Amino acid sequence: MNTRDGIHPSRSISRMPVVFAAHGAPVLLDDAAWMAELAAWARAMPIPESILMVSAHWEQRPTTLGATRTVPLVYDFYGFPERYYRTKYPAPGAPGLAAKVRGLLGDKGIPVADDPDRGLDHGAYVPLVAMYPDADVPVLQMSIPGLVPDELVTLGRALAPLRDEGVLIFGSGFLTHNMRYAFQRGTPSWASEFDSWAEDALARLDLDALKDFQTRAPAARMALPTWEHYAPVLVAAGAAADEAPDTTFPIAGWWMDGAFTKRSVQFG
Repeated sequence: MNTRDGIHPSRSISRMPVVFAAHGAPVLLDDAAWMAELAAWARAMPIPESILMVSAHWEQRPTTLGATRTVPLVYDFYGFPERYYRTKYPAPGAPGLAAKVRGLLGDKGIPVADDPDRGLDHGAYVPLVAMYPDADVPVLQMSIPGLVPDELVTLGRALAPLRDEGVLIFGSGFLTHNMRYAFQRGTPSWASEFDSWAEDALARLDLDALKDFQTRAPAARMALPTWEHYAPVLVAAGAAADEAPDTTFPIAGWWMDGAFTKRSVQFG
């Protein structure tokens, strides 16, 4: 199989949706129910030619493209059982996709850099293990260039043409992420309130509200004391912004006993 350019030769190109997935920690790999939900979601979508991954766990300015060949994963977590450090996901690289991304960003005056040895981090590979377990779809990871909402939406808009080339633009993070409340039983009211607000704003694809979440959303400071896990949804929303809202939520519910929303989003 020739994936030299990041294109799977057996797939026909179709317009792809844009997605944002709650990605969990490496322990998601042992959560059979959540893994099954992710797998079912992938089966319901067109098979992508390649995947452009934007994970909450890589923030680097300017926007930086990771390895365009198969390199070791980034085990960016500590204190977990040894088996999680043996996870492999040898997805093909996507040099052709990287060239297209450089061109699209360059046309919009958005600086871009390369980090050819940077592998997929757990925000990238954990959901992919569930969704594309054969690791046969070329994957390119791209960094978040900081936490400026307008810049993140602009980045997504610049990438939108990739959808017509069979590329799945994939944001990976969490809509609520407050580690102080991990494993405390019950869903706090602030988490429910923020999740409901996000559901409404995403359903309407209200970019102004999504960008201004810190002042418009209830309990935003509790839901996201730091907001790198929210940033990928702004890139995803930007990539879907130039069409009528067509938002679904393939996965919802709660994790870590209730403070972390599993809400995942599909645009288109």
